Amino acid sequence: MQEKGSISIHTENIFPIIKKFLYSDHEIFLRELVSNAVDATQKLKSLGQLGEFKGELGELKVKVSVDKEARTITISDRGLGMTAEEIKKYINQIAFSGATEFVEQYKEKDTAAKDQIIGQFGLGFYSAFMVADNVEIFSKSYKDDTEGAHWTCDGSTEFSLETTDKADRGTDVVLHVAADSDEFLEAARLRTILTKYCKFLPIEIEFEGEVINQTQPIWAKQPAELTDEDYTKFYQELYPFSEPPLFWIHLNVDYPFNLTGILYFPKVKDELQFSRNKIQLYSRQVFITDEVKDVVPEFLMLLHGVIDSPDIPLNVSRSFLQADAAVKKINTYITKKVADKLAELYRKDRTGFEEKWSDIGLFVKYGMLSDDKFYDKAKDFVLLQNTAGKFFTLSEYQEFVQANQKDKNEQTVVLYTTDAETQHSFVQAALDRGYDVLKLDAVLDSHFIGQLEQKLEKVTFKRVDADTIGKLIEKDETIESVLSTEDKTKLQELFTKAISNPSMNVQVEALSPQDAPVIITVPEFMRRMKDMQRAGGGGGMQMFGSLPDTYTVSVNANHPVAQRVLSTDDEASQKLARQAFDLALLAQGLLKGEALTAFVKRSADLLTA
Repeated sequence: MQEKGSISIHTENIFPIIKKFLYSDHEIFLRELVSNAVDATQKLKSLGQLGEFKGELGELKVKVSVDKEARTITISDRGLGMTAEEIKKYINQIAFSGATEFVEQYKEKDTAAKDQIIGQFGLGFYSAFMVADNVEIFSKSYKDDTEGAHWTCDGSTEFSLETTDKADRGTDVVLHVAADSDEFLEAARLRTILTKYCKFLPIEIEFEGEVINQTQPIWAKQPAELTDEDYTKFYQELYPFSEPPLFWIHLNVDYPFNLTGILYFPKVKDELQFSRNKIQLYSRQVFITDEVKDVVPEFLMLLHGVIDSPDIPLNVSRSFLQADAAVKKINTYITKKVADKLAELYRKDRTGFEEKWSDIGLFVKYGMLSDDKFYDKAKDFVLLQNTAGKFFTLSEYQEFVQANQKDKNEQTVVLYTTDAETQHSFVQAALDRGYDVLKLDAVLDSHFIGQLEQKLEKVTFKRVDADTIGKLIEKDETIESVLSTEDKTKLQELFTKAISNPSMNVQVEALSPQDAPVIITVPEFMRRMKDMQRAGGGGGMQMFGSLPDTYTVSVNANHPVAQRVLSTDDEASQKLARQAFDLALLAQGLLKGEALTAFVKRSADLLTA
């Protein structure tokens, strides 16, 4: 038998465009052809389980081989095979998906069949023409009394179909590699592609005499079957040379969508350049992409691992996700599972959770900032740490400080430091007053503080160096100044002259004699806006990043230094005022360069005077 005819195109696009531009990356051809071979094999297994195929299954490997001299790549399977009529139906009619028809036919008989069949679009076969200028199919159906069929096509709309002697059932697809695709004749290149896309296919894939895949990846197993060692070993396979994960979540749901996978929590330090694109998306164990931003919420992109779902809709090339209701449901489900896992860890082992906080704190805060539903769950286990190293939940901390840190307006004032060493004098001043100070020194904390002020009632946050301690938490008490109004004005003028810097706004205040003689602060609002801009606030925050730094210089009217500055001659008063000011700069870590050198020399002079 020999027959010639024209391929029937069932799409709006012309064939040359489909075969050349259907896929974003030409290496995809191997994934598609191997997936088709796996489909054919899975179908035969399903028919065997249903009793509709009574022959011996035998070895069901898919074999890939390359012949560099002959310039051919061959993909062979021992699956269903095809008759000549089936080739005309499934190959010649573009976009007629055999997998779709098979699932429809057998969905009532075998619910597992639907989940085992990879093909969706009926277009994968034509990816072969991206790298081949001629493609042959040698196939023989599993059905009794059928002849082998040989189909060939040179990439035009013309094909040739004839009978052929083929001893065994199954299909061989032979690609005659085009001159511009020599890279795919290299065995190392093909092995790389197979390892990338086919590493976890459910049927053994053999290349150069070696099976390259694991047919039962651990995410396809039940959690009860697995040990911690299994999970950590798989993590090391996915991410060689990485530190062990902190913990993981095994996803396993079949309603209202099908989703399996394992999400690992890596060690994430306080840095914004965290590693993304570490979650791999599979569809029925076929690798699709590591671009999962539509499926996984933005803040969960910090996680590593694998997600496998046949319910995530892809475009025809399987390379890009198509957002729809199913994707949104999966996105919501993953968020909930992560929040539930963290809550469980917190409840079961508070101490262990606290020990991991330095690694997961950034992740939790990022999630709270990104997703209100996650915030609602995480507010019960997000932790705050004070300068003494003690951890609190939000509610615990409010209860801890509200009695002592309520101001005259009944606002609870939370004091914090972004650098406990640099701001040590301010931290100590707060502790001396009996106040508590939190450490909020992570990159996202400026945004996190803003969120907490919006969410928590009658709570405000102030950095310890944002003002003098008496003004940070204003009480119904006043400290009287020992200076007259005239002396205060004179003192302000002397310090303004000694400092000679328009960015330094000098004011004389009645503080405790135990407080420092001069205190330099940055207004909380301005400093916070600049911090948020540096942390990536964007938008309206940009204007604050371009403004010059301005500082408030509070001169303590009740400190003995104030009296000395007022009572000495002009030259001596200027030297004392500058020395006191430089001490305040030093406390803020702002004394550098020439000014620091001058301060050291002046200090030596004063010691020997």
